[in-house]
Amino acid sequence: MHPPLRLVAIDMDGTLLPSTTPAISERNVRALRAAQDAGITIAIATGRRPGYATPLLENLGLRADTPVIASNGSVTCTLDGQTISRSHLAAHVARGLCGLLRPYGAVVFTFNRPGHAELVLEDLEQVHGRIALWVETNRHSIQVIKPLENALTDGDDPIQGMAAGTVEKMKAAEKAVKTSPWRDECGCVRTEYPARDVAILDLVPPGVSKGWALEQLAARLGIDRKEAMAIGDNWNDEGMLEWAGQGIVMANACIELRTLAKTRGWKQAPSNDADGVAVVLESALAKLATSKA
Repeated sequence: MHPPLRLVAIDMDGTLLPSTTPAISERNVRALRAAQDAGITIAIATGRRPGYATPLLENLGLRADTPVIASNGSVTCTLDGQTISRSHLAAHVARGLCGLLRPYGAVVFTFNRPGHAELVLEDLEQVHGRIALWVETNRHSIQVIKPLENALTDGDDPIQGMAAGTVEKMKAAEKAVKTSPWRDECGCVRTEYPARDVAILDLVPPGVSKGWALEQLAARLGIDRKEAMAIGDNWNDEGMLEWAGQGIVMANACIELRTLAKTRGWKQAPSNDADGVAVVLESALAKLATSKA
């Protein structure tokens, strides 16, 4: 028996968002609001940077102080833009990763400076070929600098890096990072979309992950892990699924992650296109109401 739920961390892409549109469904929105009205803290946990995540969450009627764990845990802020915590990847490490990862696919670094040059890369067409929608959505924030190392000066550290390519190339890239001289100075987590043969390897400060950021947020709020739930669909959600007292994997997650869920005791929700987040929250709210009756 779990204690009353006080905190729910929810991934965005493939979890809160449907597959074919960037708009959160009305049912999911209602469930988010109802959870907040019941006193549950809703935290959005995403690999997206804040500027790429918060526009999709605005005008939904969520509280201004709704926590957003962004950039795979490198930044935690509120929906209204107040920074809670921020970590950085050392510039000299990022420079080393450029040369290491260039053979595997496109490399991008994210900086904490809203506007132009928030994202830097050296080959726009290479990135566009793999993640065209991301490029078009973020074009106003992208600066092309070649070689990319020139954008990474000491004292101006990025908050996150990203490599993008095929699933197999990103698996190889992850192995390269984990066996490189930078392995102790950089963490990496892979997100896969097998149907499109696209994978993203996120490069984060050492020790940083969604799970780490969720643990820090819970401590700040005085919430025990047994009072927390995490909902996700991909490998970059594994840390928070493991940390939370209740881990929920979406039905649209890859079979490897769903198989892992069975050994970890995580439950399965309906898919993102079937409003799986709402189904989980509605059930949790019903149990909360019963316990208070």
